[in-house]
Amino acid sequence: MVAAQEKFNLDALIEAARKEPPITVYAVTGKIVDTTKAFSEKYGVKASGKKVNEATQIELMIREHQAGNVVGDISLATDVASAMGQLLPEGIAMSWTPPDLAVDISEKYRNPLVVVSDPHVWTYNTQKYDKCPVDNVWQLTEPEWKGKIAMLDLFDKPLYADWFNQIEQHHDGDMARAYEARYGKKLETGKESATAAWVKAFAQNGPLLSDSTTVANAAGTPNQANPFFVITSTAKYRDNITNGLKLGMCTDIKPFAGFLYPGFGLIATKTKSPNAAKLFIRYLMTEEGIAPQTVDGKISGNSKIRLPADEPSGVTAHLGRLMAFEAATAGDDLDKRESWQDLWRVNYRK
Repeated sequence: MVAAQEKFNLDALIEAARKEPPITVYAVTGKIVDTTKAFSEKYGVKASGKKVNEATQIELMIREHQAGNVVGDISLATDVASAMGQLLPEGIAMSWTPPDLAVDISEKYRNPLVVVSDPHVWTYNTQKYDKCPVDNVWQLTEPEWKGKIAMLDLFDKPLYADWFNQIEQHHDGDMARAYEARYGKKLETGKESATAAWVKAFAQNGPLLSDSTTVANAAGTPNQANPFFVITSTAKYRDNITNGLKLGMCTDIKPFAGFLYPGFGLIATKTKSPNAAKLFIRYLMTEEGIAPQTVDGKISGNSKIRLPADEPSGVTAHLGRLMAFEAATAGDDLDKRESWQDLWRVNYRK
């Protein structure tokens, strides 16, 4: 194994990796199959990819660690809160940043290593509207949008409950100011946060909770009289090209046009192929390795890697309008996840 203290030598890492057993990579995207194949062909190191959702990745990593039988050597773009609250502090997984690429990786993205960030953006139907019909998230609590909003199911995709917690922890003042900008008066909540007040009112307006394809179609299907207004991953904007959807990003909505959800690259601490795992992590931090995901608008943790010019959402010009998740407080997101889900459940009205 290449010791962390030694001066990094890529050739030595490749040589060591070739002597190790094949690796398996868990990822939330099916593109991981082609990525591992390309990696194997490039380096002569056997690797396979499996599409596994966030919650199942966490469960598998924990069970395999406890059994001492690691199948998934790498967990890619897993549940951030669970990674910070369980996998890393309990020694189930570890983070490694390629030393030769570290200069191009922001310090806040190095530990844990953020391989990609997934933009989730407020989205409207460009065929129905000449411009985004919403300029403030508090509009989404008003009667006009009752039953006409959609997003991923926060009980199936808890990153949305974590998003609420991130807003409250780091941007509650922005939510209060957005209210004042909309209504011309200060928000009175008593002891409740502005974020909690918005979540309650938002839930009471009956958003449709569903999977990513249903949410994207609800907004972007052509020739709708009353399309939904949604928040979805920019990865769905590829359907503008492949399926003729009419998805458009709301770039000026207050206080944020959406959020950036980080995707960690974590290595199982009990892997029998630590060098192969590190080599694959490094591959993902190169333009070649992450290209299958950047075409979907996902942002590489390597600052030198840009999105393709023809990426359909156009998010690259508006990254400053997205709320960035703070990984350092993600453990708190895990602790409070059920509380946000309960708040939603109690206030939800169809």
